[in-house]
Amino acid sequence: MLKPHLQPSSQSTKTLIPWNPKPFISRETFFLASFPINISNKNLTLKNKKKKKKKKNFRVHYNNEANSTKAVLSSTEKSTSVKALVIVQKTNLGLSSGLIDNICDLLGKSLHLWIVAAELDPKTGIEKPNIKIFTRRGRDVNGDKHYEADFVIPEDFGEVGAILVENEHRKEMYVKNIVIDGFAHGKIDITCNSWVHSKSDNPDKRIFFTNKSYLPSQTPSGVKSLREKELVTLRGDGLGERKEFERIYDYDDYNDIGDPDGNGGDGKRPVLGGKIFPYPRRCRTGRPRSEKDPLSESKGKFVYIPRDEAFSEVKNSTFNTNTFSAVLNAVVPGLESIITDPNLGFPHFPAIDSLYEVDVSPLEPLENKRNVLLDPIRGLIRAISNTRNEIFRFQTPELLERDKFSWFRDVEFARQTLAGLNPYSIRLVTAVKQKKLFILDYHDLLLPYVNKVNEIQGTELYGSRTLFFLTPDGTLRPLAIELTRPPVDGKPQWKQAYSPSTWDPTGSWLWKLAKAHVLSHDSGYHQLVSHWLRTHCATEPYIIATNRQLSAMHPIYRLLFPHFRYTMEINSIARGALINANGIIETSFSFGKYSMEFSAVAYDLEWRFDRQALPQDLISRGLAEEDPNAPYGLKLTIEDYPFASDGLILWDTLKQWVTTYVNHYYPQENLIESDKELQSWWLEIKNVGHGDKKDELWWPELKTQNDLIGIVTTIVWVASAHHAAVNFGQYSYAGYFPNRPTIARVKMPTEDPTDEEWENFLNKPEEALLKCFPSQIQALKVMAVLDVLSNHSPDEEYIGGNIEPYWAEEPVINAAFEIFSGKLKELERIIDARNDDGNLRNRNGAGVVPYELLKPSSGPGITGKGVPYSISI
Repeated sequence: MLKPHLQPSSQSTKTLIPWNPKPFISRETFFLASFPINISNKNLTLKNKKKKKKKKNFRVHYNNEANSTKAVLSSTEKSTSVKALVIVQKTNLGLSSGLIDNICDLLGKSLHLWIVAAELDPKTGIEKPNIKIFTRRGRDVNGDKHYEADFVIPEDFGEVGAILVENEHRKEMYVKNIVIDGFAHGKIDITCNSWVHSKSDNPDKRIFFTNKSYLPSQTPSGVKSLREKELVTLRGDGLGERKEFERIYDYDDYNDIGDPDGNGGDGKRPVLGGKIFPYPRRCRTGRPRSEKDPLSESKGKFVYIPRDEAFSEVKNSTFNTNTFSAVLNAVVPGLESIITDPNLGFPHFPAIDSLYEVDVSPLEPLENKRNVLLDPIRGLIRAISNTRNEIFRFQTPELLERDKFSWFRDVEFARQTLAGLNPYSIRLVTAVKQKKLFILDYHDLLLPYVNKVNEIQGTELYGSRTLFFLTPDGTLRPLAIELTRPPVDGKPQWKQAYSPSTWDPTGSWLWKLAKAHVLSHDSGYHQLVSHWLRTHCATEPYIIATNRQLSAMHPIYRLLFPHFRYTMEINSIARGALINANGIIETSFSFGKYSMEFSAVAYDLEWRFDRQALPQDLISRGLAEEDPNAPYGLKLTIEDYPFASDGLILWDTLKQWVTTYVNHYYPQENLIESDKELQSWWLEIKNVGHGDKKDELWWPELKTQNDLIGIVTTIVWVASAHHAAVNFGQYSYAGYFPNRPTIARVKMPTEDPTDEEWENFLNKPEEALLKCFPSQIQALKVMAVLDVLSNHSPDEEYIGGNIEPYWAEEPVINAAFEIFSGKLKELERIIDARNDDGNLRNRNGAGVVPYELLKPSSGPGITGKGVPYSISI
């Protein structure tokens, strides 16, 4: 069944509504299919003369308005009758527009339906005239508008290629279904869930859609040129500012993170992309350049994304109206206006714990002198709670709910490197033969930024290394933390190591502070690299290249389409509110205004496409080695590594599904290299989308089925499982910020202390830790945002759930999907069994949060599990 994808816009445009779920903008709308149509036994002519009909095939074709005619047939032509029902969802229109549109409905002048021939006229070699007729407004059913039409099709019209809709209303219409009747095999119920834009607008045309997949060389001859024209339209000309209704896909650098013209002159940021700061490319918007910095893009009223990429109505309502919008537009400004001291911290741990009480009294115990703050904040949060069904209340994170003190223990600190929010950083220390030492190493990446970041008020940064030992029971134990500050202001390099294995109270508190610094490093790396860079950012070029180079009827386009849903809009929102200059990340995480620059450095030094595949990622970090006798061909260095052990099953399941799919459409190896669209797609990903790394030798070739299987499985993994593993546990693990502080605000007490500083630490070590944690405003902003980002939308689509209609049309693919879906259900049972196994101490034990982040399905809300098809949040 086709899922909702296009959403209303302030602009009225014209839309093509496809039979497959790639919606688009155009004046006309096609509903296409590719299945045999058996003409019914009713033998009709235009004058009701009985004639026998032949079977027809429903195939794709393109409408040419200039070559369209009304249904005028001679009395001697054989013909058949077809009935169509268009179901339109009621929408809120302006009074004048609504009255005019209602008049159009009464006059039968609101929707045009067209039937388009599939084959060219054999005599002229051009398109046959289309049959065109107005619909008539029927009665409303269940709150939906019904439009009806009757078609009479002459026999010499040939095979039917498409049904087209043209909207004569002044406003766009949301078409839910088209039901076509009159064929011997029964009704055709086309689920559309797409917007048809007003004829008064003049956007680009959409060429065609079909649920039949074709390689370029196998495309029916009448459609080949149209297939090429479609891609030309989607690429655009690279000129001008993009408009909201357009559907053009093009590339640009990340030159819109900063805001040189605003923020009191503190908004300028370097452009990411190019020799200085290599970076993936984003979708081009074409906005004018900044007045103060011609390298940067100015801000506008909206951030363009192709109209096809917009949120569904449910997604838009849930995410934009009720949650993220409330956080950014109400809660964050409200907190900033009331908490006038941005450096105000928490006076004690009960004050932090009170944030999660049911009655939502977050600031009451924080500062007795500031009771005036209490009521406005509490009222604000309650008001937001009421508008979004109380899900904005700071519910108790699962970690805190299971064990209030788990964050304090080193065993939990170590466990979360394997089964927590960022399982992508732990590495083997290769110098030790017994493979017992592991490390979190942020020394080399962070050291060049230490002095620059430390110039920012309210944050302290070090280069850090954290060493762990693998115990016989399969758990890690931290051994030491090393923190380094390079030379600065005439001072030599400062470096010190801290250990947890001490009975000295001073050493114990210093260890806790050192751990807070490391956790802030890990939080920043997680958010900027493991999460943003490796999933959201790296995937956007795949989406752009797929739409520019693969036709909507290409089988690889069809395979990838559900894995790209909503990602471009999510990314555009992030560029405007999360990773932008002075946004949430810069103001609440350790790297401050250098955050995005840091992610570019990590991209330059660490990102490789081949290592985005889970097996290669594990091997590169020393967490696995190839072993043909081991399950999935890999032997894990740490057997109880929940992310890896669950992930390998999921990776293998995804790969088997992709393998069957690819081999079905590419039974011979030569079809891979001869597929011009496919080769152009892969070249564009390497040379343009990730063009700053185009000369790297590690890029996979694309010559064989196995090459394609590996490339596609990697993209699918990143968009689904990788993102799920680093996203949907954010509130569970980081919602209680002492467990994962996002910033360290004070230096270590042992770094060049004054006598007074050292005395204060010895007298009040808990106060030193609280001052190191995020401030009130930082903590509350991050908690509110993580609440949103950890949520599953009610319309979320999980891998292996509902089959896409164009997959179901092919028996081989349909059967493969059933196997795929069944294996994912089995994975859920395996994960449950592992979480119940007392021998697996990294996922089982008193107060331990079970590892469910790679459990495929979930309900809506914050669940700590569920793997959607795409990066949809």
